[in-house]
Amino acid sequence: MLIPLANDPRDYAWGSTSLIAELQGREPSGHAEAEVWFGDHPGDPAETPDGRTLDRWIADQGAEAGVAQPLPYLLKLLAAASALSIQAHPSKAQAEAGFAREEAAGIPRGAGDRTYRDANHKPELIVALSDTFRALAGLRELEATRRLVAELGPQAQPLAERLAGPDASLAAVIGWLLSDGVQAARDVIAAAVAAHSDEFAAELDLARALQASFPGDPGIVVALLMNLVTLRRGEGLFVPAGVLHAYLEGLGVELMAASDNVLRGGLTPKHVDAGELVSVLRDEPGLPPVLTAREVGQGVGRYDVPVPDFALLRVDAPASVALNGPAIALATAGDVTVTGGSSGSSARLAPGRAVLATPDEGELHVTGTGELFIALPGA
Repeated sequence: MLIPLANDPRDYAWGSTSLIAELQGREPSGHAEAEVWFGDHPGDPAETPDGRTLDRWIADQGAEAGVAQPLPYLLKLLAAASALSIQAHPSKAQAEAGFAREEAAGIPRGAGDRTYRDANHKPELIVALSDTFRALAGLRELEATRRLVAELGPQAQPLAERLAGPDASLAAVIGWLLSDGVQAARDVIAAAVAAHSDEFAAELDLARALQASFPGDPGIVVALLMNLVTLRRGEGLFVPAGVLHAYLEGLGVELMAASDNVLRGGLTPKHVDAGELVSVLRDEPGLPPVLTAREVGQGVGRYDVPVPDFALLRVDAPASVALNGPAIALATAGDVTVTGGSSGSSARLAPGRAVLATPDEGELHVTGTGELFIALPGA
């Protein structure tokens, strides 16, 4: 069975006014369009042609087609014109413990100071659809960060001291910046705005841009501790539990475990719990996990991620894909038609359109000329 899916863009302030509209070949709406959700997440489930939301459709008749509720993943289009909040997500065990703790405390799930809104983890993968997609991901190697901070002069000395020595903890530094070190962070921001560097020109340009959007936010200094990444079209960035990240600019396909657990570390007016963020943070510095699709069949590439919740395939038509569970196919270029292997029913997909394929189809045949992404359960 093939079920066409549709949804309205979410109008978060950081969204682009043009990128999603351009992909879908329509006039811009005139306001920010940040994300389009293709899934059954209760926060914004997709709609089916008969007017039911996807979560309702699955509850009503998914079992007969082999679709369990809820789906283990959420597929999105994401279009950023400015920075999202710096954030990390908990592991499964951390989410279960945190959710139980806040439930026992009686904190309403919709409360602004609620951190754990469900008991699931939220690893995520973003793949660039725009020519470039910029992000912050993971913590930079300490020696490079020490060089950057040294170029900021005496105003950054308190930060430099906390980064010195073999036992320096980036998690502890981040916790300090977001709590007792707020004034020191503002001094570092002032120094970064005025500084010039050949090695770190892009990072300082970003600090100036963030100061214009989030004046005095200590998250600007947290950003200076992170890897600045530019993805090319088709490249992916995988973010496992505990890895600090923030998307900055561009259009992408995002796939994640179905969760709404976010621990923020700045660049936001929303609740920041520095202590809880530090408790889940992986503070080992290193290069960000940039991925390219591994060829697994004619016209089919797979982004290898070490989680059981989801897998993402990039498909260049014509191609065929075997299904191991419920799949969502999202067209991103050209003109493609998806045909179910069992039913023989077809759905023609323009860019930005999606369809749910139930597991009883067995496989999908993709024809035409174009590109689509297929979300599946993981191995």
